[in-house]
Amino acid sequence: MTPNGQFRWGIVGTGLIAGMFAADVALLPDAVVQAVGSRSQESADAFGDQHSVPTRHSSYADLVADPDIDAVYVATPHPDHHASALLAIAAGKATLVEKPFTMSAAQAGELIDAARAQGVFLMEAMWTRFLPHMARIRDLLESGALGDLRTVVADHGQWFAYDPAFRLFAPELGGGALLDLGIYPVSFASWVLGAPEKVTAVSNRAATGVDAQTSIVLQYAGGQHAVLTTTLEAATSTCAAIAGTDARIEIEHTWYAPTTFSLVHRDGRVEAFEEPHEGRGMGYQATEVARCVRQGRTESSVMSLDETLAIMRTMDEVRRQIGLVYPGEG
Repeated sequence: MTPNGQFRWGIVGTGLIAGMFAADVALLPDAVVQAVGSRSQESADAFGDQHSVPTRHSSYADLVADPDIDAVYVATPHPDHHASALLAIAAGKATLVEKPFTMSAAQAGELIDAARAQGVFLMEAMWTRFLPHMARIRDLLESGALGDLRTVVADHGQWFAYDPAFRLFAPELGGGALLDLGIYPVSFASWVLGAPEKVTAVSNRAATGVDAQTSIVLQYAGGQHAVLTTTLEAATSTCAAIAGTDARIEIEHTWYAPTTFSLVHRDGRVEAFEEPHEGRGMGYQATEVARCVRQGRTESSVMSLDETLAIMRTMDEVRRQIGLVYPGEG
């Protein structure tokens, strides 16, 4: 950390999500993006110029070895998360890995084992978990305001013009609706209801073979259901709801980003909630990482490694059922 206590970030990757993260970290009073790493000096320099990052590395290995950073944010394409995170863990750096954490539960388990063996902090960058409205919803759930939870509904659909070279349609880049968009509703259901007892999934494919639209029903031991949908082919309502025997929570568009929500009681009474937030909302996860590292913790209780692994197992089962196989997986 800097002499004035600022938590120093290094970013692996220079894509859109890396830029969003850098912009939100810049809003934090006690954090700074100190370095960026890319596979080319030109790309690192361009990112550094755009986001005022002082140190630019032309390789991921150089970035994770930088002694002047406290944590690494892995923002590479999905198939590279595993290798990049292993580099950071081996270098002893606290590591935040963009969602989806890895391509499979097996890869997730390898990262978790490596971090625990090294005694290094590791977390999936499911930034939604740390948003102010989600923290307020967590309080309501823990208070029992909804009664006995019965149903979770969530969708994430965006329209993308078909382009086989674009990462969301490219199998070699881990494309498809499920890994990029569907991870949000699956993680949301996990947060509310835990790991499912049964998974049922159906899907339609894009011309490149990745999933274009996938629908999932998760069933739980207590009889609860989660109904989740994701698509690359339409801009959906992107709303979510949690229903219990006494009340329900309705989260407005766009539920996985800073937004408003309502608590609707069984008798029809409605309480509206609007929580203040800064930026796009990606800085809250950075604050959580810094908090944990400063306290000597190696994982977050809000987004635990065991839960990330359970989520990846659910994703694996969805992929098995819809026949979604990526290059090199056999």
